[in-house]
Amino acid sequence: MRTCGIEIKGSEAIICLMVLKDGLFELPDCRQNRFALTKDQDQEQMRHFQFTFAKFIEDYKVSQLVIKERPQKGKFAGGAVGFKIEAALQLIAGCQCTVISATAIKEKLKRAPLPIDFKDTGLKVFQETAFTAAYASLLK
Repeated sequence: MRTCGIEIKGSEAIICLMVLKDGLFELPDCRQNRFALTKDQDQEQMRHFQFTFAKFIEDYKVSQLVIKERPQKGKFAGGAVGFKIEAALQLIAGCQCTVISATAIKEKLKRAPLPIDFKDTGLKVFQETAFTAAYASLLK
């Protein structure tokens, strides 16, 4: 199953592709590590963002999106643009989309710690949250 872990920060969706095959995790090469929404979030820009992401899903044969949940209230609450991005991703046809909480990620990592250090993955530092979201979602 090819999974795309997503962390939404500001007006960007930071991604990490991960595949679970025969009990092994793989990180396939990917042409992009983030998708940005322009400051002007009119209908045309939202459709462009959604189309671009849907094309990415199609090209890489992604079967599941996993978005790390953001708080709706409080100090670390997500902004309006982030929730627009989340809605646009959830409405992409033909791809399952789930939202995973930080608590669920921590619990799964406690039961099955990462088999390698994140620094050894070759991913960018800012992709770590998307990576852990994808990893946690693929654990049974």
